[in-house]
Amino acid sequence: MFGMQMSTSVDTASVRAAYEDVRSDSTDTQWAVFKFDGARITCVDTGSDFDKFKEHFSENERAFGYMRIQTGDEMSKRQKFIFITWIGPSVNILQRAKMSTDKAVMKNIVSNFAAELQLDQISEIDLKYFIEELNKAGGANYGTGVREN
Repeated sequence: MFGMQMSTSVDTASVRAAYEDVRSDSTDTQWAVFKFDGARITCVDTGSDFDKFKEHFSENERAFGYMRIQTGDEMSKRQKFIFITWIGPSVNILQRAKMSTDKAVMKNIVSNFAAELQLDQISEIDLKYFIEELNKAGGANYGTGVREN
């Protein structure tokens, strides 16, 4: 039925467990990926290898990512967190439109992060880019270059 738009729900247990795993200092988990199983968002994978993280994002789907990244220099290493909203370039208009609502639902659980990115190109899923964004968000950008947004 056309008028029966299902509202999004979250598999709270799997999402919260993955979120806490990424945040924990006592596990090796660096990232979690969350995807839609129908109208339900669930954790599909966690891990520590960035290449494996990147493999989860495809042209025709929507997803969320949460990642722990070490920033700073030898004197002040810090763990920072980044929240990623992925909308593949082939995702239809209706699904795109729902994403802001779906993101709000996710943020009820995945609430602690220094930077947030909305991406739609695989090339943007890049660790150096994520680190740049975290450094900008953290105000600890000691570079001399000026970057226009």
